[in-house]
Amino acid sequence: MQTVRSMILAASLFAAAGAANAGLIYPVSDSTRMVGEEQIYKIDREGTTTMEYVAAKYKLGLSNMIEANPKVDPIVPRRGTELVIPQRVILPDAPHEGIVVNSAEMRLFYYRGGQVEIFPIGIGQLGKGTPISWVTKVERKKAGPTWTPTAAMRAEYAAAGDPLPAVVPAGPDNPMGLYAMYVGKLFAIHGTNADFGIGLRVSHGCVRLRNEDNEVIWHEVPVGTRVQFTNQPIKHFTAPDGGIYIEVHQPLSRTSAEFDSDEANTPFSFTADDLAFFKTPGIDQDILERALRERSGRPVLLNPAQF
Repeated sequence: MQTVRSMILAASLFAAAGAANAGLIYPVSDSTRMVGEEQIYKIDREGTTTMEYVAAKYKLGLSNMIEANPKVDPIVPRRGTELVIPQRVILPDAPHEGIVVNSAEMRLFYYRGGQVEIFPIGIGQLGKGTPISWVTKVERKKAGPTWTPTAAMRAEYAAAGDPLPAVVPAGPDNPMGLYAMYVGKLFAIHGTNADFGIGLRVSHGCVRLRNEDNEVIWHEVPVGTRVQFTNQPIKHFTAPDGGIYIEVHQPLSRTSAEFDSDEANTPFSFTADDLAFFKTPGIDQDILERALRERSGRPVLLNPAQF
């Protein structure tokens, strides 16, 4: 959509420095399905704060903040605005093992030693998609990666009047950042030289993290680690106390027509599990319909107590 393109351009002008080094870390067991708590961040009435600054401060992507705060200016929120910090998360329906990348919510989950560490990511542009259903492993790691653009990439950039060299040398200006993990044979999880892309579809297909996040996970993850890519815009579960929860994200555009559409919401492709879940006894169907419409990226209780 045109608004998304404008947002990417403007955000690049206001990209902020990263926050603390570690990701969001929570204890988990094999049965854990939801972690974290929401917070509120109030923008100083005397200063100017960008949405990207707040996203980086709380280890979130720009899309996570925009979903949770749909009525707030996505670039420079008004002074005094209270922003929801959506750090309460339903874990993807996937084994709690190694790395799980959920493209739909633009988050990477790293499971190890009874913990999950969560990082925001940027993913591939339309037509240069990040994998959405793939199980592989970390084949190798490299500090100071070079970048060799494909012939198609070089042609694309040349046509835009910004020709690329055959090889971009290692260093801070390299689009892959300072560290890269290669999964499968050619795909990479890496850093970036443009933090504004975290939480957006701007890469050429690889997964990118903010540089400080990428450095952390690069040192933590051993070669051979399992890596699963999935695409779950809708996550749901029933808690041990009987609470029924759903977390809904805007699904990824699948066609240029969807991407360019002025319609606010891309259509869902419900899975068989989704359709079965929607029929769970006790769900308030009005709350469910609102959650599917609003797509806030925040866990919603579908069977609140009745008084």
